[in-house]
Amino acid sequence: MLTYHFPVYVLYIFSLTYDIVNIEVGWQGYGGKFKFLTFWNLCIQTLYFGITVLNDFCGSNVRPSEKGQKISSMQKFRDYFLATLVFPVGMFVVMTFWGIYAVDRELVYPRALDKIIPPWLNHIMRPGLDSISTIVYQISGLMTLLGFALLYLVWILWIAYYANIWVYPILKVLQPHQRAVFIIVLLFLFISLYILGEAINKFLWGKERSVVHSRKMKNTQKVK
Repeated sequence: MLTYHFPVYVLYIFSLTYDIVNIEVGWQGYGGKFKFLTFWNLCIQTLYFGITVLNDFCGSNVRPSEKGQKISSMQKFRDYFLATLVFPVGMFVVMTFWGIYAVDRELVYPRALDKIIPPWLNHIMRPGLDSISTIVYQISGLMTLLGFALLYLVWILWIAYYANIWVYPILKVLQPHQRAVFIIVLLFLFISLYILGEAINKFLWGKERSVVHSRKMKNTQKVK
């Protein structure tokens, strides 16, 4: 696990540092780069892989099928963080950004940015995600995700009100009622991504539990 997590963590650290130090666009205006969910996502992904590296050193990597094994507090936090923010926020950024990009990139990522932001950094900020680990604390996890989504929504609405800046051009071109519908749809997308994460988790670990259970049954029959 460490042989995978550590290089990815170094890549995210490098990407985040490069973005902060070398990419000046985005810092202008109220809120700086913290206006953008893609920047939040880059910070979240970097933090997550930092936690995975720390967990590899002093935590545990117990699989759900390994009953009786002690799960460390670090692993529990890693899995909780993955389920509640890393997976849903990452997938949300990927789906919404590239979806709107495919329709009209000027609404989310104008061509002028191609000369400023390297293509590799753009893809790091809107990445695919690591495979899903154990997803726990379902209700509190969903509340954590919704809390983050609503907090970010209030943040960008405040920027629009206080600084007269719409962070994403698509929000500027929509009529008020269209904007409300758009935001509601995105909130439901957030929720559906969380549910999808749980479904995938149950599917993957469910198969493993079935295999382990079958092996135990066969061993029991042999003993008899």
